Amino acid sequence: MAIAMPASVTGAAQTGFTTPGYTLTVDTPPDVNAKQSAITALTGTQVGASAHSVSSPFTISVFRPRVSAVLGKPNPVTGLIANVPMNTYKVITRKGVVPLAGQPTKTAAMRTIIDIPAGADTASPAEIRALLSAHIGFLNTIAAGLGDTTINAVL
Repeated sequence: MAIAMPASVTGAAQTGFTTPGYTLTVDTPPDVNAKQSAITALTGTQVGASAHSVSSPFTISVFRPRVSAVLGKPNPVTGLIANVPMNTYKVITRKGVVPLAGQPTKTAAMRTIIDIPAGADTASPAEIRALLSAHIGFLNTIAAGLGDTTINAVL
């Protein structure tokens, strides 16, 4: 099943936010191998946060490889494949932020990069799903603490 950009997302817990939610609208992606949505409305209590605008973007993009890599032939003597290429997938969230009152907006970004060795999609699909499940679950679990750390630099 392909990635379907949802119409809404329930946000993860953050200090000072109450039941954060986001309304997404399909947007034109920056690349033909991507899907993108703009966050056009916020729900819950998110004092100081804003939805997407021209001067303060708020987008989520998902990228796949331009060309999927495949495994080469094994060495006829050793049976090993010397170079295993990677298929790289990315999820990038961009948000306009003001670095100092009265200053122009700058774009902050959060990137998750997923490198999957070619061939693992058929030889180890459960292992790839476990990788993703643990990573996303971990991010969801630490969301509020990660938000605090990006504000106060206390790890």
